[in-house]
Amino acid sequence: RRAALAALARAGEDAPGPGLGRAAARLLLLPGGAARPDPTGWSDAVAAAAGALRAGGLVAVPTDTVYGVAGLAQDSGAVRSIYSLKGRNGRKPLAICLGDVERLYRYCQVNVPDELLRDLLPGPVTLVLKRSEELNKDLNPFTSLVGVRIPNHPFIRELARACPGPLALTSANISCQASTLTVSEFQELWPQLSLIVDGGPIGDVQSPECRLGSTVVDLSVSGKFTIIRPGCALTSTVEILRQKYGLISE
Repeated sequence: RRAALAALARAGEDAPGPGLGRAAARLLLLPGGAARPDPTGWSDAVAAAAGALRAGGLVAVPTDTVYGVAGLAQDSGAVRSIYSLKGRNGRKPLAICLGDVERLYRYCQVNVPDELLRDLLPGPVTLVLKRSEELNKDLNPFTSLVGVRIPNHPFIRELARACPGPLALTSANISCQASTLTVSEFQELWPQLSLIVDGGPIGDVQSPECRLGSTVVDLSVSGKFTIIRPGCALTSTVEILRQKYGLISE
């Protein structure tokens, strides 16, 4: 399987990508994969992915829910490339991804306790908060809010830490198609990517529940929460918000 994927990567090396010129479409295998993560062996992979992102490219990465595509959120060209890659509606917002809760305060206006953030993050949850002036105005210019992800996956967290600003993160699939759990499932996107980081299968590829993606919850209104997408962590998220913090569901 790995040899076939590597051949596909080489086949896509000369294909043009939107706004990226010659897309490398390199396939990089993470030592240990998803089943047995080995962060100590990931430094080269993190450096390669961070370099591709700094050059304005897009990188496919494993997360704690599904495979994602990342670009630098502060790079307006990379943001445009993500929309072009996915055929995404320009009014559908992109989330940002950070490595640690501490960095969230720079890009968002937080009106919930820090303990609440740490009860949910890192994890399979996207928190929607009011954006700060620090965030690129070309990222979701039609809304004052932004979704924030800190996935519970050591590779993407290390990658986010290695980058100068937040990552713009979306699922690695054409818009309106199913989320992907292996790199082979989004082969049609490879020619438009600078790097594909293969962390192995994420969850049970036969289970529809594993493709639900993160639970998206709006916390921008003090004392209240709104579930925007149920996702894969709905029950535990609602339990924390209601029972521990007394927030009211809108």
